Amino acid sequence: MRIDRDAWFEEGRESYRLFIRTLLSVTDNIVDGKIVHPADLVIHDGDDPYFVVAADKGTATFSDTANAIAHDQNFWLGDAFASGGSVGYDHKTMGITAKGGWISVQRHFAEMGIDVQKQPVTAAGIGDMSGDVFGNGMLLSKAIKLVAAFDHRHIFIDPDPDPAKSWKERKRLFELPRSSWEDYNPKLLSKGGGVFSRGAKTVKVSGEIVKLLGLDKKEMEPADLIRAILKSNVQLIWFGGIGTYVKDDSESNSEVGDHANDAIRVNADDLRAKVIGEGANLGVTQAGRIGFALNGGRINTDFIDNSAGVDCSDNEVNIKIALGSDMAAGRLKDSVRVKLLASMTDDVAHLVLEDNRLQTLALSAAEAGGAQDLPAYVRLIETFEAAGKLDRAVEGLSQNDDLLRRAAEEKGLMRPELSVLLSTAKLMVQDGIENAAFVTDDAMLDELYAAFPGAMIKRHKGAIENHRLRPQIIATKLANRMINRLGMLHPFELAEEEGCSLGEVAYAFTLADRLFGLSAIWQAIDGQKMDETARLGLLRELATEVRAQMADIIRNNTPGRRIGDTLALYCPVVEQLSGARGQLLSKDARTITENFGKRMIEAGAPSKIAGQIMQLAQMDGAIGLTALACEQGGDVIRLTQAFTALGDALGLGWAQGAAMQMDPKDPWERLLVAGLARDFQEIRLDFLRQGKKGDPAEKTAKWLQDNSANVEKFRAMIDRARSNMAPSPAMLAQIAGQARSLLGR
Repeated sequence: MRIDRDAWFEEGRESYRLFIRTLLSVTDNIVDGKIVHPADLVIHDGDDPYFVVAADKGTATFSDTANAIAHDQNFWLGDAFASGGSVGYDHKTMGITAKGGWISVQRHFAEMGIDVQKQPVTAAGIGDMSGDVFGNGMLLSKAIKLVAAFDHRHIFIDPDPDPAKSWKERKRLFELPRSSWEDYNPKLLSKGGGVFSRGAKTVKVSGEIVKLLGLDKKEMEPADLIRAILKSNVQLIWFGGIGTYVKDDSESNSEVGDHANDAIRVNADDLRAKVIGEGANLGVTQAGRIGFALNGGRINTDFIDNSAGVDCSDNEVNIKIALGSDMAAGRLKDSVRVKLLASMTDDVAHLVLEDNRLQTLALSAAEAGGAQDLPAYVRLIETFEAAGKLDRAVEGLSQNDDLLRRAAEEKGLMRPELSVLLSTAKLMVQDGIENAAFVTDDAMLDELYAAFPGAMIKRHKGAIENHRLRPQIIATKLANRMINRLGMLHPFELAEEEGCSLGEVAYAFTLADRLFGLSAIWQAIDGQKMDETARLGLLRELATEVRAQMADIIRNNTPGRRIGDTLALYCPVVEQLSGARGQLLSKDARTITENFGKRMIEAGAPSKIAGQIMQLAQMDGAIGLTALACEQGGDVIRLTQAFTALGDALGLGWAQGAAMQMDPKDPWERLLVAGLARDFQEIRLDFLRQGKKGDPAEKTAKWLQDNSANVEKFRAMIDRARSNMAPSPAMLAQIAGQARSLLGR
């Protein structure tokens, strides 16, 4: 039977048109700035005029069809309704989804000490060169040695390919209007290679293929050959085609739900590959991913690896909404808009791929916590469940006892599990920011600008600032940045420790970033050549120091004060303290922070970056002192001298340092010691808030003299604690209680 392709395509387009019209008939619209509900529609939830369609197949053609209908029906998004299309960003031409997935691959291999752009890596793949994700992906490095691949038509095997020659041939196939593996020039295949039809009853293979795949026979069914490819001893498996090919051994094929590939699916335990790049959707089940990772394989999830396509669509929609407002106001012609959109393609790609880079880096930093952090992640899972944001069964997360059992085996959560938590954390933080008052602060405009290309900021700044989705865009960018940089644990533990909202945590993150120039430190860590273990260690150390500053901001924040006003008030004082840091540090603080810097350098950190993080540690307490100085209108230097003198005399500086160096596994102890570190500061600040006005250093000296007997008794207790090789949280809690009692007299 012959099928008329054009007739089939047109029939599919008509079904698609009907689908789009139905969607628009039940979707809110915006007319003259007001939300308009469709006629005769019963509304059970809130207003939601933001409905965006992304065509998974035939993006350009079907997107244009959807956008034409949106225009005809005067839907407010216009051609931002369906991303892609002839006046949008063509994902295949950009290769954006594959490039995002390849960033994941590069990170996996970088942590193995391999540069996949320069060092040959053996690969097997699912797909062919005509496909977007597979085709683009297999052209992203000229060092790839693609030894095997398959799609629904053919099986391709090249036992010992020449990377340069095979890359050129793959590129030729990619550029053909329609190609298959059958178009591969057989003269360029290495000895024993070939292209085989999946429709054949049996396939005869060469000795080279037998050796490559570890086969025990030279003739087999195509399904058996494909299973051997999936189980081959390659460094990389690149998923670029449709279908689920790997499951966990605990799962049945019927549970997977992809019956077309039941005959070729393998178990994760059978894989010998080192890395999986999941550019296609659901190439591996979630249980399969976790099983592969538990066996030492490196894998994220599909929604991490192939997120660049969706991210690109989000950027396109946000850009078109802003430009649409300028078009409606007569400030922009459509012909100019079309040229501007095209000119910004590379800038949009950069925005998208930076998201991918930071997100995979965040996963690596989280993974580095290993068994030590596992109990805290179990607590985080419980937090997400209690908030109704996570269904453990749906997401494939084991019960607490099973997860905690891993700690005994010195294993933490696997990357596929961390991927789920990372996404959930970002969504929860985003909700918290959207509901916070500071999201509308003009001081947050930098977060808004960060979502748009430079050319657009230059020409259409006003349209960006008046964007309909301004709060949502700011919340999304800030949530991404905070979780990527701090990880998942610190923000949620801070909210629990300080009894505050996630919006307040994000407010504190924003202030800390700008007060201490954190972005420059992160960029330095990102850009410096170093061992990846050292890089991840630096990111974790920096996150811990930032958390301490954020806790102080939360404790000293004046409710309702705008970020811009706080920055104007605090910046000069913090700069003054930073400049005088060398003279103001106590002996204990200096010793602790200098040893901290030495440990980072010994672990492989560049001395300059280690010094920057050490200096941030030396600024611990600056926020509380700054807030008190601004409150009292006094000299922050004299105030700090009094603070330091009190800490030295009583040994509270040592106690605070001891608390900060603890890293307990138990999540409740983590909260306790983090709170204690802040308490040893707050106890001194509360003391300095008391009494009459006057020079704080002189008042402190007089108090110490007048209470010398009690001070001596307290100091004796501190000395006993210091003689203990491993002070406990309970010991420090007792010291904090005694100190508050002493200084409150």
